Amino acid sequence: MTALLRDLGAPTILFIILVILLMLLRSFRIAQEYERAVVFSFGRVTKRPRGPGPYIVLPWERAQKVDTRTVTLAIQPQDCITGDNVTVRVDAVAYFRVIDPSSALVAVRDYMQATLQIAQTSLRSVIGQVELDELLAHRDKVNAQIQTIIDEQTEHWGVKVSIVEVKDIELPQTMQRAMARQAEAEREKRAKIIHAQGELQAAKELHEAAEVIAQEPAALQLRYLQTLTEIAVEKNSTIIFPMPIDLMSAFESLVEMARDNHQTKTPSNGNNQGQ
Repeated sequence: MTALLRDLGAPTILFIILVILLMLLRSFRIAQEYERAVVFSFGRVTKRPRGPGPYIVLPWERAQKVDTRTVTLAIQPQDCITGDNVTVRVDAVAYFRVIDPSSALVAVRDYMQATLQIAQTSLRSVIGQVELDELLAHRDKVNAQIQTIIDEQTEHWGVKVSIVEVKDIELPQTMQRAMARQAEAEREKRAKIIHAQGELQAAKELHEAAEVIAQEPAALQLRYLQTLTEIAVEKNSTIIFPMPIDLMSAFESLVEMARDNHQTKTPSNGNNQGQ
């Protein structure tokens, strides 16, 4: 070995050492905390992705990094027809992450584009199965259905879809006007119901008050006096005070008694003057 090195010479030895150092430096790689390196050895995937941290790729190996962070995927607005034949324009957003880097590279050519396409088709499919009222009132259920469908399709790609949210639902102008009229009619109906309930409650209270006053006639007189006090506060120039019927009856009785007494005294006075 020593003789071979002597025959090669110092320049050749330095060149070989330099090549080995370059190969080692080229083989030395670093994967970030959110990255995993899928290594292909002679065209075949090794057992386990490498990283995070430093790892070595041999000259006959090839490494490809995969980002395992959550990706926000914007689903462009889609023209959909609901179950009750209403055309709406819907856009959404999906959140997913790679849980199996090897499958994400081997099972599908471009997992980002594939996930986007399956999200768009799943969105149109789910919207076509629900009615407009359900889409507007129970959006969380629609989101869950879309997320389940997408997740089932992307599972064998090593992609996990965590959340799908419908962002905006654009309705036709005619449908917006119809819904506005419906909402206005609904508000008017509630207002009339509340007013009727108030009238019923007031009638019940008045009925109970009338029963109390009927049991105690003096309460009616007190109510008259209270009404007079309330009217006087307003500084009116003329006050019309209702006269109680019982008082009028008593006054008529006094007038009749006075008339009877007068008629009784008048004949007796005439007889005395004749004598």
